[in-house]
Amino acid sequence: MTTIEQAKETMISKGFLDVKTPEKMDYVAEINKLKKEKNAVILAHYYQEEAIQDIADFVGDSLALAQEAAKTDADIIVFAGVHFMAETAKILNPKKKVLLPDLKAGCSLADSCPPADFKAFVDAHPDHKVVTYINCSAEIKTLSDVVCTSSNAVKIIESFPREQKLIFAPDKNLGDYLNKQTGRDMLLWDGACMVHEAFSIEKLLDIYKEHPDAEIIAHPESPAHILKTAAYIGSTAGLLNYAKNSKKDKFIVATEAGILHEMIKQVPNKTLIPAPAEEDNTCACSECAYMKLNTMKKLYTCMKFELPDIEVDEEMAAKALLPIERMLALSK
Repeated sequence: MTTIEQAKETMISKGFLDVKTPEKMDYVAEINKLKKEKNAVILAHYYQEEAIQDIADFVGDSLALAQEAAKTDADIIVFAGVHFMAETAKILNPKKKVLLPDLKAGCSLADSCPPADFKAFVDAHPDHKVVTYINCSAEIKTLSDVVCTSSNAVKIIESFPREQKLIFAPDKNLGDYLNKQTGRDMLLWDGACMVHEAFSIEKLLDIYKEHPDAEIIAHPESPAHILKTAAYIGSTAGLLNYAKNSKKDKFIVATEAGILHEMIKQVPNKTLIPAPAEEDNTCACSECAYMKLNTMKKLYTCMKFELPDIEVDEEMAAKALLPIERMLALSK
């Protein structure tokens, strides 16, 4: 192993690039400079910290980010999100360099579906087609017939004949919601997102009592008892559009609190209240610790050194690409 390879391995094993930068560095100016020099594009999820959302070239939900990754002509894709998102971008762009500011930015939902266990589950139901939420690993995608996001899940499911038996993974909450929406009886994998599981129904109802003129809007990854209180249920982009177009001027928002930054920019005259989490949460709202691992410093250093870069086994990538392409085709 060469010295460069050893250095790269060490930096990646840390999960971030631990380099010293001046305390008063203008990260916005330096990152914009690197974008131009390297023909790089920054894609950021709504759950990223505010500064990252503001400097990104494109901010969106999982579907919009996948679509943007599929069409970009940038040489380098910097994915300010979590690992499965950057991995999907790499699968769609095998010849491009894809960077993730912090390799430790994982996903509790993706982690709830171990590939070996899921393969055994799928093998035990050979008469079922497999629909997987995009929040899963590349290996899980290789076991899928089609991928979906919360934005297009109903459309994807309804593309199958009514008599076709389906497995839905990994999110049991989203799967339960989709069964109700489509009238299906999909077999659900027992996985969940810790962020949406953390909402407190008691605190939510207490806040609603304080603000009876507000509407509760929720992401379908939330448990059924949370969704029952919601006037609107939708993806992060759906929640944003609903708040923007609704005649109501006050909303209690049940999803990761990062979405509020873009919401406030688009509906500055409306009142937005984050749905409360359980008492033992470190925030009054529900935040994804994985999403918040990415910082402006890590964004800068990953662009400067072009590390950590995401690699996906060529054979696995080819298999995982098929269900992603099916999703993108059905989403047009």
